[in-house]
Amino acid sequence: MTDHTVTLTQAERARTAFNLRPKDAATMLILDRSGARPKVLMGKRHPGHKFMPGKYVFPGGRIDAGDRRMVATGALPQICEDRLGKRCLRPSAGKARALALTAIRETFEETGLLFGSAEFGAPESPPEGTWRDFAAQGVFPDLSAISFVARAITPPRRPKRFDTRFFTIDSTAIAGKIEGVVGPDSELVDLVWVDFDEAKELDLPTITKVIIQEVEARIAAGFGAYLPVPFYWEKRGHFVREEL
Repeated sequence: MTDHTVTLTQAERARTAFNLRPKDAATMLILDRSGARPKVLMGKRHPGHKFMPGKYVFPGGRIDAGDRRMVATGALPQICEDRLGKRCLRPSAGKARALALTAIRETFEETGLLFGSAEFGAPESPPEGTWRDFAAQGVFPDLSAISFVARAITPPRRPKRFDTRFFTIDSTAIAGKIEGVVGPDSELVDLVWVDFDEAKELDLPTITKVIIQEVEARIAAGFGAYLPVPFYWEKRGHFVREEL
């Protein structure tokens, strides 16, 4: 009887993992295209994390309620907003905007980098938490500087699942930096600027390597806003690549 109960519990857990709904998330590829070889900023996750310990990743994370309320300067390019709404159950301009702000906020949380404009003073009445710390630096997040370049959904049967939108922003859009955010006891223990060949040699999650290759190809093709946005998801145990 005891063994039978354990078997049922394991089966229930497997079904739960399979049916786990992905959480909306966003991540940011920070690009430096000032030299002959474009570079991207990568962060090494703390080895004590249960999720992707020690892996090199782009800064990013789940959408927060405050991301829907934070004020910003500039508008998300219309083509990005349109594509962010594709293949979504309830697409809206507000959700597209919030996802872009998620990428900016998570980048600030994990790296100390502020992307936006310091020309307008401090934003008034920012949401509590990270956005209040961001606003205290006298910077408005700038959505016009962002490009939407990829989307990927974590396959079923994983303990954590994310519907992640990948954004890019140029390093020239950095408006400030908080020191001491990255360190041995932080979520990211190290930051490195690497070209695409160097990035592929790092210890990367599979999807991260795929997105690096996509962005490398996008830059080679001129990085035009009209270029299609790849969307990766799993169907019957195999990855599918669509274009948005």
